[in-house]
Amino acid sequence: MKFQPEELAVDAVPLVIESSGGDEKRASWRPLFRHPCEFGPSVFNDVIVNLIQNPNINSSWLFRADILYDAAGPKTHLAAPPEVESIPNAPIPFFAGFELQRCIIRKLIPRNTLRDKPLDQTCLVYERVAARVRGIAFLHDWAAAESRGSISISYLFFNDDDRSVVKLTRTAFHLLEVIHKHGKGRLAGYQKRVHHDQILPQARVQNTYTRLKQKYARALIVDWAESTDPEKHVFEDLCIAAFLVELWADMYGTGPFPGFVDIGCGNGLLVYILNQEGFAGWGFDARSRKSWAAYNTKLQTPAGDQDTLRELVLLPPPVWSEALIEDRIHDGRFPKGTFIISNHADELTPWTPILAAISDCPWIAIPCCSHNLAGERYRAPAPKDKTKADSAYSSLVVWVAEIAKDCGWEVEQEMMRIPSTRNAALLGRKRFSPRPSPDIQAIVDRYGGTTGYLQSVIKLVTSTGSEH
Repeated sequence: MKFQPEELAVDAVPLVIESSGGDEKRASWRPLFRHPCEFGPSVFNDVIVNLIQNPNINSSWLFRADILYDAAGPKTHLAAPPEVESIPNAPIPFFAGFELQRCIIRKLIPRNTLRDKPLDQTCLVYERVAARVRGIAFLHDWAAAESRGSISISYLFFNDDDRSVVKLTRTAFHLLEVIHKHGKGRLAGYQKRVHHDQILPQARVQNTYTRLKQKYARALIVDWAESTDPEKHVFEDLCIAAFLVELWADMYGTGPFPGFVDIGCGNGLLVYILNQEGFAGWGFDARSRKSWAAYNTKLQTPAGDQDTLRELVLLPPPVWSEALIEDRIHDGRFPKGTFIISNHADELTPWTPILAAISDCPWIAIPCCSHNLAGERYRAPAPKDKTKADSAYSSLVVWVAEIAKDCGWEVEQEMMRIPSTRNAALLGRKRFSPRPSPDIQAIVDRYGGTTGYLQSVIKLVTSTGSEH
């Protein structure tokens, strides 16, 4: 059924009627749209609560909602907890024929706290009306005997003239459409495939991201030296940096940080942000970038100060050749414990867990384009787990995870909140116990071998090709 709600007349009979305390002047909730539905009250309630908890579904201006208070049962007055300062001790609205079932106080967290301030908001769930959100009421009217009903939305306008405001009407249409869409999905047995925030709490990462964005974003975008879209790359790397900052806080606490290396670091922005945040580390890529002039700093090492961004080509141990000794070659061995970052590193992605196993280093890989261990374009086999998508990207992620498991890693997965469809992150922090000693050469051979890799490296080192 296409979403085509009935637009109710200006003088339509109100579907919900309120009077605070039962004897005060009745407020006028003006109905705007109504649409038939085939999902029952429990589904409607689940959808409404999910939208309360995740306001970003309805508004891209918002990050999330932090739930400050959530209680069930009838009440006559809203007594906010001490940490909620902006919600007055106000009488609970009374709706004729409805009983209050749940009271939720949420703090709306905006994406840009320089423009918008966080806002505390009260949401009330009644027996038949699912939510009251400062001027909006949703009604699910259900005939159990017929297994049919309707959903509607009503506004409590500040004044009657607001009824003609097109933006408000359009918003009401959208809000009801979202409920209808999610309700139909639940009825059809929809199961969420993408699960965020499996490793770190959403609030921690988003709060750090907001801090980093306010600190760096404007200057980075204004001074962007590459020909690529500055906003996409800046916001994406700020998101990844925020995730790493919080991840490392869990891993290392107040102890010493072991350093990081970003293999296939591209424009070098992620390395730069992490360096600016006080994390010692460096990155390399087969080709230098224009932006390196601004992002390159110095890293103190036992061998003296070195550039944090370096032009190097990886030749991992299984492919190493004594015949190719060149200043631009790196053998893929790093000091034990160095955190390896592989962010859209393409040809180096499947090598990431292998290099980490060789040097005993934790790692994160965010795959992008699919390549095999020889560096060639490659379509990974479809996942054996039929609950997973069989797309090229999903297949690549599963394939790299399988390589990692064969190397002895306990693989964790997180769907990153970044502006990219290539947002699956694989993380290796722990090895299986008891830890087997992986046969690296056997693993490389099992996953296709490296025929042609050395020749590609020789060609790359001796060529002067354009930027990747």
